[in-house]
Amino acid sequence: MENTKSESHSATATGGHTQELMGAEILVKALQAENVKHIWGYPGGSVLYIYDALYNQNTIQHVLVRHEQAAVHAADGYARATGDVGVALVTSGPGATNAVTGIATAYMDSIPMVIITGQVPTHAIGLDAFQECDTIGITRPIVKHNFLVKDVRDLALTMKKAFHIARSGRPGPVVVDIPKDVSFKKTAYEGYPGEVQMRSYNPVRKGHGGQIRKALQLLMAAKRPYIYTGGGVLLSNASQELRTLVDMLGYPVTNTLMGLGAYPASAPKFLGMLGMHGTIEANNAMQNCDVLLAVGARFDDRVIGNPKHFAQNERKIIHIDIDPSSISKRVKVDIPIVGDVKDVLVEMIEMIKESGLKPDAGALSSWWETIEAWRKRDCLKYDHGNGDVIKPQYVIETLHNMTKGTDTYITSDVGQHQMWAAQYYGFDEPRRWINSGGLGTMGVGIPYAMGIKLAKPDSEVFCVTGEGSVQMCIQELSTCLQYNTPIKIMALNNRYLGMVRQWQEIEYEGRYSSSYMDALPNFVKLAEAYGHVGLLIERPEDVEPALREARKLKDRTVFMDFRTDPTENVFPMVKAGKGITEMLLGSEDL
Repeated sequence: MENTKSESHSATATGGHTQELMGAEILVKALQAENVKHIWGYPGGSVLYIYDALYNQNTIQHVLVRHEQAAVHAADGYARATGDVGVALVTSGPGATNAVTGIATAYMDSIPMVIITGQVPTHAIGLDAFQECDTIGITRPIVKHNFLVKDVRDLALTMKKAFHIARSGRPGPVVVDIPKDVSFKKTAYEGYPGEVQMRSYNPVRKGHGGQIRKALQLLMAAKRPYIYTGGGVLLSNASQELRTLVDMLGYPVTNTLMGLGAYPASAPKFLGMLGMHGTIEANNAMQNCDVLLAVGARFDDRVIGNPKHFAQNERKIIHIDIDPSSISKRVKVDIPIVGDVKDVLVEMIEMIKESGLKPDAGALSSWWETIEAWRKRDCLKYDHGNGDVIKPQYVIETLHNMTKGTDTYITSDVGQHQMWAAQYYGFDEPRRWINSGGLGTMGVGIPYAMGIKLAKPDSEVFCVTGEGSVQMCIQELSTCLQYNTPIKIMALNNRYLGMVRQWQEIEYEGRYSSSYMDALPNFVKLAEAYGHVGLLIERPEDVEPALREARKLKDRTVFMDFRTDPTENVFPMVKAGKGITEMLLGSEDL
């Protein structure tokens, strides 16, 4: 995907007449042409011409964050909730290196983003100039593609390519590195390209009809079918098609952590999340099915556990994915279908209607009996304790009971609180659960919530976090105040790095090495210092009133410090190296 002159681009440029513009002005025009409404960033020497051009326009709102990592996370959260391309802008050197964690987070979860980085002037590149780093080299393994723009005449076409690459095929972040002289040099600008063709990049959208037909025959003849879906269903906006397919067939369905909400959690055909902290019924069905339809999911280590254990049972696997490199990467599949999830599902549904084929009702009925027996074990049941201490699961359940059916988004950081939110908050709609799955990045919760609240000002946005994660981007409480993004933060504060402590208890014989938080701030006072409302909640009976109080304060950011049981663990749990049906269901299994 080199930025070569031989690649053609359409002459259907918008604009018509030629004008002399600086690179920075061309960049702003490109963002406007891409309908960018918000950009998160932090200024510095090499991007000051760009900031000057932003100052002279009024269609794009720039949000000044307090750390570049949060700029990328906020743009990422915005992209996850809306499906639009998220845009971040940072300066050269440390600005770009601070953005790396956010870029890698978006890359692992296939989120469409364009990150604009400043660079030292072209004549100084490679001379260790002030605030210079090799942004292209540093980010190469964690982007879908990156560009270094050395000539201002290439800028408009490069931006067109960046947005096209970010949002098409399997989405991902694209970095555009702009040297300072490129942003101030002038060139004739004839308008933004109307379209772009890239010889070396043509993602397939439509699935192969013959493969879909073969898949259908296999699916309809199944005795123990199972539909396993991941984040790809959400990325291609195919939730409606998935629901139609599942309801037509009557087959059991599961979502990965990244796919929650693609199929309603409250529907009886949904078996819960699968994987390391998945339900018994979801994991057992995965292991014991005879035909597995994988839709926009990648069989990652947290989902199937030990691949050798997974391979013990004979099953036929159909895998739909837009990225051919994801198919048969970890698990050999029988019928690969490369294509956009939505397009393939639409075609599959049409073929089912035309074929008149029906599932094997008798076999399906006895498969459901087996599943219901697993489900009866109620693996998410937890000990409510004696009423003295707040159980973290109870906080999430209470939030769900209060907000289900409302226009609500839940972001989370990474750790035990993330898993409890995934297990106990039943997501019925897509793009409502915003968390870092692949990279598992602490600190994303507040910036995600901030980005979503800007995009969806009338929605309620809750950030479920822990006292460890929340301190990684706590300074963004300042951004929340400046840009009036009133989010509700729920810290499940157990005074430990909870997931680390849980592993140390189970795998390291209780040697709690550096997992206890000994000098925590007073979060109530800290929230107040940032200009927000702080609430301390220490008793179970105060959980619901605190949430009510926070929800009433519609135009304020509220930080709720829930003091939860420090000994509570996330169950079910599959230990490292074990198969997905070798689950620990509670402390009695330890």
